[in-house]
Amino acid sequence: MRILVVTVVHHPEDARILHRQIGALRDRGHHVVYAAPFAAREVLPRPDLEGIDLPRAAGRSRRDAVGAARALLAQRGHEADVVLLHDPELLLALPGTLRRWRRSGTAPVVVWDVHEDTAAALTTKRWIPRPLRAPLRFGVRAAERLAERHLRLLLAEDAYQARFRRTHPVVPNFTTAPVRAPEPPGTERVVYVGHLSRARGALDLIETARHLGPGPRVEVAGAADPDVRDALTAADRDGVLRWHGFLPNDRALALFSGALAGLSLLHDHPNYRHSRPTKVVEYMAHGVPVITTPTPLAAEMVERHGCGIVVPYRDPRAAAEAIRRLGADAILRHTAAQRGREAALTHFNWADKAAEFTYCLESWAREQAGAGRERRRVFAATRSTSPARRARAGTRPGPPP
Repeated sequence: MRILVVTVVHHPEDARILHRQIGALRDRGHHVVYAAPFAAREVLPRPDLEGIDLPRAAGRSRRDAVGAARALLAQRGHEADVVLLHDPELLLALPGTLRRWRRSGTAPVVVWDVHEDTAAALTTKRWIPRPLRAPLRFGVRAAERLAERHLRLLLAEDAYQARFRRTHPVVPNFTTAPVRAPEPPGTERVVYVGHLSRARGALDLIETARHLGPGPRVEVAGAADPDVRDALTAADRDGVLRWHGFLPNDRALALFSGALAGLSLLHDHPNYRHSRPTKVVEYMAHGVPVITTPTPLAAEMVERHGCGIVVPYRDPRAAAEAIRRLGADAILRHTAAQRGREAALTHFNWADKAAEFTYCLESWAREQAGAGRERRRVFAATRSTSPARRARAGTRPGPPP
């Protein structure tokens, strides 16, 4: 198949998009064109992958990105068998383009990969004025219902099914567990890998590191929102923690080797109550004990599999104490690491889901191709039997049957 993958929000090196989904599609022999904000994120497309640069949608600056995506879809969308969209903003680029594709009989399958509860996530967007959040939530829900009528949907979580009328395939945020047994957890480093924001506990990471004092150092990797960037820069400068900035997936995962614990200090926001933090699954897969706040799915994984410690929301002192506990108890530390890895291999391994993901796109493309052939056949038959066409050919309609 020819597949056009588009994002204007996510980092081009996003693990779900590039390393899991695009990787799975290319392993199946499909040709992928990847449109993403490469220049805005200061990265280059992979040399073996066709990349198209788009503006980045961030904060209130989204119009240019949506406009560029609309132009790309109009120009290149009809060349693809599948168009895979990764942002709700891209739904705004579809009106008009979908109609033209369908009139011409060249419509690809358009798939929206639903990464999060978009309406619930509005509560964490500090750039959206509070009076606008309720009307925007209503608008988002209406857009989701409209998308369900006209597009194919993939969901990142089972809990997202409740937002839609029909049942849609779920492609969870699992990870690829390393084949070789990882290095056992040590006592010198604690890690956090992922996006950094207030709601994701960025400031709590800094305070946790302060409470640790001269104990294990905290290493943080990820892009940061503007309102926490200065605090992270100052903490790194003052030696409170080490902030690596954004790292490509392979370099970020390398930080896990020998780490004492992996941190996930999400706050209690509606968008996180139905989501399984990818970082928690990654810690487990790489044999790193988990310290997490009690977001339901993360706490359930940790408690069920005995792979770490759950600490209260917004409590850096408790997080620091959990780190000290793991550092002082080698049996607890190694048992949590082993159980987490076993659970990740058994229950949360991307290798088990990659085939399901590619099968969804392949089956939808076959259905669309069959429907397209039928539309073109009906269109051709209608044209060949129209009165105007018969008149131009010098024929008269025969008697009625």
